[in-house]
Amino acid sequence: MNPFLQAFLKLNPWYLIRNPVIFITEMGALITTIEWLFFARAQPAFYAQVSIWLWLTVLFANYAESVAELRNQRQAASLRKGRVDRMAHRRGKDGQFYTVNSKELRKGDLVQVKVGEVIPGDGEIVEGMGSIDESAVTGESAPVIRAAGTDHSSVTGGTKLLSDQILVRISSDPGQSFLDRMINLIESAKRKKSANELALTILLSGLTFIFLTVVVAMKIFGIYFKIDFSVTMLVALLICLIPTTIAGLLGAIGIAGINRLMQKHVLAMSGQAVEAAGDIDVLLIDKTGTITIGHRKASEITLAQRVSIDEFVRAAYFTSVQDLTDEGRSIVEFLKKGYAAHVPQEVPPFQFVPFSAETRMSGVDMGQEKIRKGAVDAVEKFTGQVLPYELAAAVQSYSEMGGTPLIVCNQKQCLGVILLKDIVKKGLSELFSSLRKMGIRTVMITGDNPVTAATIAKEAGVDEFFAESSPEHKLEIVLKYQKEGKMVAMTGDGVNDAPALAHANVGVAMNSGTQAAKEAGNMIDLDSHPEKLFQIIEIGKQMLMTRGSLTTFSIANDMAKYFAIIPAILAPYFPGIHALNLMHLNTPQSAVLSAVVFNAVIIPALIPLGLKGVKMISDRAHIVLRRNLTIYGLGGVLLPFIGIKLIDLILTNFGKL
Repeated sequence: MNPFLQAFLKLNPWYLIRNPVIFITEMGALITTIEWLFFARAQPAFYAQVSIWLWLTVLFANYAESVAELRNQRQAASLRKGRVDRMAHRRGKDGQFYTVNSKELRKGDLVQVKVGEVIPGDGEIVEGMGSIDESAVTGESAPVIRAAGTDHSSVTGGTKLLSDQILVRISSDPGQSFLDRMINLIESAKRKKSANELALTILLSGLTFIFLTVVVAMKIFGIYFKIDFSVTMLVALLICLIPTTIAGLLGAIGIAGINRLMQKHVLAMSGQAVEAAGDIDVLLIDKTGTITIGHRKASEITLAQRVSIDEFVRAAYFTSVQDLTDEGRSIVEFLKKGYAAHVPQEVPPFQFVPFSAETRMSGVDMGQEKIRKGAVDAVEKFTGQVLPYELAAAVQSYSEMGGTPLIVCNQKQCLGVILLKDIVKKGLSELFSSLRKMGIRTVMITGDNPVTAATIAKEAGVDEFFAESSPEHKLEIVLKYQKEGKMVAMTGDGVNDAPALAHANVGVAMNSGTQAAKEAGNMIDLDSHPEKLFQIIEIGKQMLMTRGSLTTFSIANDMAKYFAIIPAILAPYFPGIHALNLMHLNTPQSAVLSAVVFNAVIIPALIPLGLKGVKMISDRAHIVLRRNLTIYGLGGVLLPFIGIKLIDLILTNFGKL
């Protein structure tokens, strides 16, 4: 819908009563219109112009919110285009697959998705793995790997399977999918106010009541001194003194904040979550999948004495070629990349022995040959021998580095060690340094041992870490900081992160993670990268800063308009007050109308700033506050003096007021 038409529809008093300042402005416009049409005997042009500009003030305020809402409506419409009916292969009770419309799918249904097909609904992979194109949701062209039995098993309806075949358990009923929620949240963003916004609304309402009392007192004052202040003059004075500027932009600022977050590929469940991000003191970060890439990668090998590289690579490759775990695939990739000349060209028939919690090993049986890879103690038990000195030294060194050593053996002989290492995502040290400048403490939480945790924490550059953390411990950490009066943000992607995500002030779930994590959080990072944490906090602070800056500007505006109107109104009756007419405005009528016109036009002039947001500076709060007070406080005082004087000159020379 056209924003101009929406602005007119919002003139409904029952709608505007949610915004008391603009509601009072509309009532004032109605009163001045009645006086102009039925009671104005002299200067009807003045009464008409004041009435028209007061109505325009209300329309401009409605227009600001309508423009912000239109952005969200367009975004929702774009998402809705991607929501089309598709066919799905649903498993029946007899175990056979039947083709049905995706609208018929229900929570719990099992669906088979083949290569090249679009995943028909949100769910969890229960069998298989595959490469998935998520660009329809995240906008990122690079495909991602999703596999059953991992923290990266969640899939989103509308994404496309690029390889292999998977079996998906549907996790949502029709109308409740991830895409549906995105559309609903975007369209309903205007309906909820955050706690800070409600507090500001109460403050603005209080100021409006105070100025209303002042204007009523001024009418009584006029009666006492036998001064006939017209109702239009007093209404114009009231509208110019109450904080209409920020009241007119308040809704637009909140909606624009959610919109900016969506543009960064972060889904916020509410405006409250966006705003809470601006007040964060402590950021709790899950290690696996957030700080690290989510699985360990093979990065180094050490051979036992008298073992050739060909012998070791052969054994390591055979034990991993059918190992579909992240670590198994990593070993194959590492060997092909670094030792391609030694990788066997053909794989003979063998029986794969999967990993089990009991043996803590996996491997292959090739005739009489039994090749295994696994934990140190498990391999020592399997071979009946302790590790050779050189391998024991390598294991100790790898453990001190925070890595996981895997021993490869053939029969009774230990061949060597593979280092599996957590890979820290790029750019985190700089990211956490930026957060530190903003006064935010970064804390890593992991279930790893203290040695591994300390190594990763040092490499990532976090301020503090907690090791060997269970889901209950993660929740205790969140509650501990909250009891200290801190605003806590938590990030995570696994089922074990869900309790902490649900209780944090801001819970950011990685889109690549489990369904439980996404349902527990109040934000979802569609790109699953910790860099978004800074952007989320930045946008939250930007929204608070924009609201604060424009509130400062609005109140400073009112001070300037006070010096424009009051002296001009009273000077004809009390000549001594003329010295306060700092702008040297010509007549009471031109002074009032100039202030009313400026009060109206400043709202649409500030719409671009309200939608874009005040520039975010990563610095201490008192420095940012001082800067904004200087710019928007001083600017809010000076700009009305200049603007009102220019309008007064135009009205005096061309309007004959």
